[in-house]
Amino acid sequence: MSDDNSRLAVLIDADNISAKVAKDVFEELAGYGNLTVKRAYGDWTTTQLNGWKDQLHAYAIAPMQQFAYTVGKNSTDSALIIDAMDLLYAGHLDGFVIVSSDSDFTRLATRLRESGMKVYGLGAKKTPRAFRDACDKFTFLEVLRADNAESEASAPEPTASAAPEEASSPEPARDPKGGNLQSMLTKAINKTATDDDWSALGSLGSHLNRTDPSFDSRTYGFAKLSDLVKDQPFLETKTLEADSGRSQLWVRIKRRGAAKNGAPKDAAPKDAAPKNEPPKKPVAKKASKRSVAPVEEPPAPPEAGDEPPAKAPARRRTTRKVGQASGGGV
Repeated sequence: MSDDNSRLAVLIDADNISAKVAKDVFEELAGYGNLTVKRAYGDWTTTQLNGWKDQLHAYAIAPMQQFAYTVGKNSTDSALIIDAMDLLYAGHLDGFVIVSSDSDFTRLATRLRESGMKVYGLGAKKTPRAFRDACDKFTFLEVLRADNAESEASAPEPTASAAPEEASSPEPARDPKGGNLQSMLTKAINKTATDDDWSALGSLGSHLNRTDPSFDSRTYGFAKLSDLVKDQPFLETKTLEADSGRSQLWVRIKRRGAAKNGAPKDAAPKDAAPKNEPPKKPVAKKASKRSVAPVEEPPAPPEAGDEPPAKAPARRRTTRKVGQASGGGV
């Protein structure tokens, strides 16, 4: 990736590249530097370039007209090469971006590098290896499309449990290139993030402005970009002190299951009882199938103050005299 202050010229072979990849191309180039010159070459009188006409306005591309001198063969290659050499000798650029899958630009890329220019190439996978190797960096358009599609798919879904006023709010504002604020911020963070997925706020803002010069946080109701990113539920932020002593805000896409500011949640041990729940009672062991006679417990001793139970009256024992009748004397 180039320096943020590098001045680059983007030269597009419109006869060779489909207009469908324009959005992917300029989102990629936003991280390369300042796109000082943007030109697209082709025969704009033909219907084959109708798709590019809308992209010319969206990305401020200057159309360079070049008629086809022979049927079945375009002459845009020569026009692009001549303009590239003119820009080289003008001396106000740091590098070139050639958007084409044509191997005819191999010698041009080599010549530009000989003059100390950085050369970036973008084309389809069918691009001959000679042109790819002649560039400092070559990127396949199929990779860009897949990367952007993955970024949109991986963007976190907004929570369904929104407050009534949030649920009834109007549709989020959309940027001129298509897509809403969440998609735009997600792609910008993915492009500017470091190895630990954190992106500095300054780099994020520069990328957003290069992607869409009309981007302004005030459009979305926030005075500063820092306030905008802090308010997004799918983002998390942290503040670190830079080497200069000034604090710097960092942003990244919120991870699932992670606490705020990227601190992982403390995992509770498996044996720990859930919070706010009484501990489980021990389970009584099952009795053996073998029957055991119950043991009688001795009666409890009487408590203090209780009267002892009354004893049953003793049975009186009588003796009978010998020889005495039961009813009279001898």
